[in-house]
Amino acid sequence: MSYNGTLLTLNTGAKIPAIGFGTWQDKDAQEPAVTHALKAGYRHIDTARIYGTEPAVGNAIKRSGIPRDQIFLTTKLWNNSHHPEDVEAALDASLKDLGTDYVDLYLMHWPSPFARGPEMFPKDSNGKTKTGDSDYVNTYKAMEKCFKSGKAKAIGVSNFSKAELERLIKETSVVPAAHQIECHPYLQQRDFTKWHKEQGIHVTHYSPFGNQNEIYDAGKGIGKLMDDPVLVEIGKKHGRSGAHVALAWGIAQGHSVIPKSKTESRIAHNLEGDFELPKEDVEKIASIDKKLRFNDPSKNFGWNFYTDLDGKKN
Repeated sequence: MSYNGTLLTLNTGAKIPAIGFGTWQDKDAQEPAVTHALKAGYRHIDTARIYGTEPAVGNAIKRSGIPRDQIFLTTKLWNNSHHPEDVEAALDASLKDLGTDYVDLYLMHWPSPFARGPEMFPKDSNGKTKTGDSDYVNTYKAMEKCFKSGKAKAIGVSNFSKAELERLIKETSVVPAAHQIECHPYLQQRDFTKWHKEQGIHVTHYSPFGNQNEIYDAGKGIGKLMDDPVLVEIGKKHGRSGAHVALAWGIAQGHSVIPKSKTESRIAHNLEGDFELPKEDVEKIASIDKKLRFNDPSKNFGWNFYTDLDGKKN
């Protein structure tokens, strides 16, 4: 893999680049953004069925001329395809849009099922999300078949609580290779991530810049995480920005981080977040943990997420 940054190892033995490129939102901007990211040196691209960006990601990879085996590609199963009979077909549809015959990592996007069918957000007559009755354990068992067939080189989950993950491990036969969660210096989840390490589950941080995303209501009225004085001060010491320090903090835990940007200069700039953060700086950042969670769609999804985790609002 011609990637100049830190490589981390999954429980399958596969290497995952510590800095990945997130493709959530801005669907139309993604093909040029991913093209630029690959040119800049990213070799880990993160997408999902729900983002609608799989075709753009696939086109960018194809046009880049970079061999497929040099790119670590993640996508995610959406909630309307949780029924065990729908899982492989959903992955096949993703593979078709991505223009590849395998993904390096396939994640269950949320533990919460929606009603089966083509609608991404099925609604009842009151406009509420129609939930499904598939058990995430059975969904994951169907994902295990995709792992065994080689269509997914590794499988994992995203947005699970500790209890949900404990039950999943107990009742299935493939320990998740990765868990993608909201994690950043304002939501550090140290006990939870330490537990992952004990289980051999890799952690990927989404929203590594916290409330940088304008859709997070919880982030309104507080300053941007990357402007936090502690991060900025540490950054100055290393000739980096507060954003770089937020990324380096994640990598210092042995985790991967997936910042997203559609600005060319910032896409390249984020790669500079892969530098070694000394222990004393990591300890200093521990003091700014606000246990502040920005992403909790419990109300919209008809599922009570994160019940046993930091940052859960009652």
